[in-house]
Amino acid sequence: MKDYKAAFDSERSTVYTVTRLNRQIKGLLEATYPYVWVKGEISNFRAPASGHCYFSLKDERSQMRAVFFRSGHRLLRFRVEDGLEVVCQGRIGVYEVRGEYQLIVDRMEPVGQGALQLAFEQLKEKLKQEGLFDAASKLPLPACPRRIALITSPTGAAIRDMLEVFQQAPCPLTLTILPVKVQGAEAAGEIAAALDKADELADDFGWDLVIAGRGGGSLEDLWPFNEEVVARAIARCRIPVVSAVGHEIDTTISDMAADLRAPTPTAAARWVTERLEDIVRSLEEYRSRLRRVVDQSLSARRKELEFLARRLPRPRRRLEDSRVHVDDRGERLRLASRRRLEKARERFHLLEHRLGAHDPRKILERRRELLGQRRREMALHYRKILDRHRLALQKCALKLDGLSPLGILSRGYSITYRMPQGEIVRDPSAVERGDRLKVRLEKGSLECRVISG
Repeated sequence: MKDYKAAFDSERSTVYTVTRLNRQIKGLLEATYPYVWVKGEISNFRAPASGHCYFSLKDERSQMRAVFFRSGHRLLRFRVEDGLEVVCQGRIGVYEVRGEYQLIVDRMEPVGQGALQLAFEQLKEKLKQEGLFDAASKLPLPACPRRIALITSPTGAAIRDMLEVFQQAPCPLTLTILPVKVQGAEAAGEIAAALDKADELADDFGWDLVIAGRGGGSLEDLWPFNEEVVARAIARCRIPVVSAVGHEIDTTISDMAADLRAPTPTAAARWVTERLEDIVRSLEEYRSRLRRVVDQSLSARRKELEFLARRLPRPRRRLEDSRVHVDDRGERLRLASRRRLEKARERFHLLEHRLGAHDPRKILERRRELLGQRRREMALHYRKILDRHRLALQKCALKLDGLSPLGILSRGYSITYRMPQGEIVRDPSAVERGDRLKVRLEKGSLECRVISG
């Protein structure tokens, strides 16, 4: 028991703080694993706005945290995503605040295939999903490409091979070289900028076709034509684009995005010359057919003219007949004109006579006389009506005077009213002694009081 306690006291004599222990572990791990290669599958991948990538590397039994800082991540040609199996080179680091360790990645390679091939497949699938390679989005190729813009290196073998082929064209061509780098880190940007410049100057130069390409090389050498920026520049170009990159076995993203893929730069130039040769050949065939048709038509017209010439009489006789015909037609025309003039004159006199019968002044005078007569008749009629009604009114007035109370009063009669009611008194029994009465006479009235009744 004493030995156990002594051992326990001895262990307690060395007590670490969390910070001290984490710091010692950090120094131990970082010193022990300065650089390591770790193989695993990426999971929980996230890339915030800072540009740094955070993920986990896992295998069948365990996993570990990892971080890939922006300075190294932006140099990757392939896209990092969950489920991708990779080999990472880096160093072990410890985050003391949380006591967590992680792999700080400096380099990353996909397992099973190269980084460039993986980047190629990823970009190919992405642009395919967007419809960038669809046949419906391709521009129609020109039937007669005579103004061509060449986007390539001005010192490479590709431009020399194309110029040799163009010299064999059956008709003159206008070639404009837009010099760019076709290899290296800056090449993709220059190629895309040249495509945009060609699109911008299309109306000024009237280009029929753009050929962009270079000679053969390794996948790394051809990589600028596998960049997304080049593919999108080809897609938005208003001029048909021919991609001529590498050899026949090489296929690039620009080949898929272009309106036409040529196996080599020489094949692109040969496609132009063969197209022009076909046009020239077709024109020659049309010219020969047109010449035969014209010759046949002229021969037929010549025979017809000879036939008519044999049937044509002597010009003098034909002229005399025409002169007699003209004189006859002239005389008939004069007679017809004279007859038409006489008929027109007769019709004029007839219309003038009819118009005289319908002279507005005469019609107005007749209407004015008729109106005066109607006005006099109407005045006489109204006067008779007024006289008749005046006589009837006088008769009614006499009758009214005979029935009027005022007329009765003028003959000595009177009307008695009881005051103050104003009732007419018709019976003496209707009043009593002392009642006030009002007697209406012809001229004025009298107020009375009943003394007896």
